Amino acid sequence: MQRDVRGGEVFIFINRQQNIMKILHMEYAGMVIYHKKLDSGRFRLPEYDPVTGSMTIKWSDLLLIVKSVKPRKPKLKTY
Repeated sequence: MQRDVRGGEVFIFINRQQNIMKILHMEYAGMVIYHKKLDSGRFRLPEYDPVTGSMTIKWSDLLLIVKSVKPRKPKLKTY
């Protein structure tokens, strides 16, 4: 993958049932792992990007996923 968590990237791991998420990132004191398990439902994942070989998302979208809120695509206004 040629990625480096020490460079500021965040790594997200989700199980096959998509109800458990682990987030790995680096803070000033070392590596941090966050763990979240849903009692019901599934995490909604972004689309796979074949160019990067991963699923790239914005930090704000990650926070919405962790809070189990589904991000919506903005609607274009037609006049």
